[in-house]
Amino acid sequence: MDELAHASAADPVEFRLRHLSDPRARRVIETVARMSGWKPSPELDTGRGSGIGFAPYKNTAAYVAVIANVEVAEFVRVSRVYCAVDAGLVINPDGLMNQIEGGIIQSLSWTLKEEVRLADQSVGTRSWREYPILRFDEVPELEVELIEAPEYAPLGVGEAAHGPAAAAVANAVTQALDFRIRDLPITRERIISATARIS
Repeated sequence: MDELAHASAADPVEFRLRHLSDPRARRVIETVARMSGWKPSPELDTGRGSGIGFAPYKNTAAYVAVIANVEVAEFVRVSRVYCAVDAGLVINPDGLMNQIEGGIIQSLSWTLKEEVRLADQSVGTRSWREYPILRFDEVPELEVELIEAPEYAPLGVGEAAHGPAAAAVANAVTQALDFRIRDLPITRERIISATARIS
């Protein structure tokens, strides 16, 4: 969606809203944009970026929109994540909040660090040192807002935050660098390799 927005010279949030008729989808995007203080037409290639990701989980469950702020220097650091969730009637708000926050953190770990390497037609990754995960000191500030929608049936949440969080980080990195990294995880090595290819 961000690439289509870029091709149309449109703001990514405005572009999504322009093409969405579902009021619940629009509401989570508008909510997360408000939470983050989203500003259209940011500068590109500054080493800092903000990106948005949105999806209804499995196309039938909870609506989740995420905005991530990143800083890219030697590696990608996510400084803050905003998330808006519409899960219909919420039975256990604390449990839902924990599920979403945990999903965001796990998704950041997948997006920035986790990778199973293959060697000689088998798994070559054999230790935690070879399979890094997000450390406590790398967890960003998280702000989650649950949208009250008791008029709707409860919706499944599961891993609803995972896809939007990964997309938000990837889109934020693209804004920070002014080019897209297409392979995950988005590591220092992949950024250097991509930079060399476009130079």
